[in-house]
Amino acid sequence: MFADTSLARGIEAAEARLTRAAAQTIRTRDPSSLVVELGAGVAVASGEGSPIDKVIGIGFEPLDWPAFDRFEHEALALGRSVRVELATLADPTIARTLTSRGFELQGFENLLGRRLDAGRASRDAGECEVAVVDRAGGGLEAWIETINTGFLHPDVYDGPPPPDESFDRDVLQRVLRDMTTVPGFVQVIARRGGNVAGGASMRIDGDIAQLTGAATLPEHRRRGVQSALLARRLTLAADAGCGVAVVTTAPGSKSQQNVMRAGFSLLYARAVLVKAPTCEFAGPAIPRRASP
Repeated sequence: MFADTSLARGIEAAEARLTRAAAQTIRTRDPSSLVVELGAGVAVASGEGSPIDKVIGIGFEPLDWPAFDRFEHEALALGRSVRVELATLADPTIARTLTSRGFELQGFENLLGRRLDAGRASRDAGECEVAVVDRAGGGLEAWIETINTGFLHPDVYDGPPPPDESFDRDVLQRVLRDMTTVPGFVQVIARRGGNVAGGASMRIDGDIAQLTGAATLPEHRRRGVQSALLARRLTLAADAGCGVAVVTTAPGSKSQQNVMRAGFSLLYARAVLVKAPTCEFAGPAIPRRASP
């Protein structure tokens, strides 16, 4: 699969819609959160330091710099870093402008994709059983706990360390719960021998299926859990009429290796540019831990 600017624009807009929807849920709990529209993109900064605190979806149309300036100033005043995730197919002058204004390159993340067709992905899960989460039966709480635990025990891989985007357990738990309120969001859970082994999610956005996260409990790793979760989501996405599935991974990670084995191709990367608050703006620190 090959990505041109038009496809990248659509994928980044879908990512911005997901971020915007989750941020609106956070605002019901934290009215001080900032959510600023930047054309098809969005900028978010919450008072609790959430994984969705970022600027995403910009670079495919003229950027409203005055709006960006206001967001940057207010976020820094709250003691929050401003994190911009900029696609390599976006306007490169934005990156040059940001670095001239004190933003630093913190790392990269890869965006991979594959076409979905009538053949779909194999549902052969080996020794794993993967099912859509039963919310009424308490499955949602098990899914949240599984994802949270998996994220807090990152896998080791031979690649560059990912950009620092790790979070306190309680913050991550709240965000996972917030994400489940987003329209089109689907959670699946995997079991081995009757025991919960892993969990994953995706969001349906028109023709695009966004694979939004997966985690395996440490004791169940290297048993095909990730492959089973991936196959199940691809089948669900194809059944929902999606033509494309996309996923974001750390470069050189096990996650990238798994999805490439399933037919995903590297479409483009995102540069992660971060500006930290100055001492005069600094607020209380949020505990941070390593994440995959």
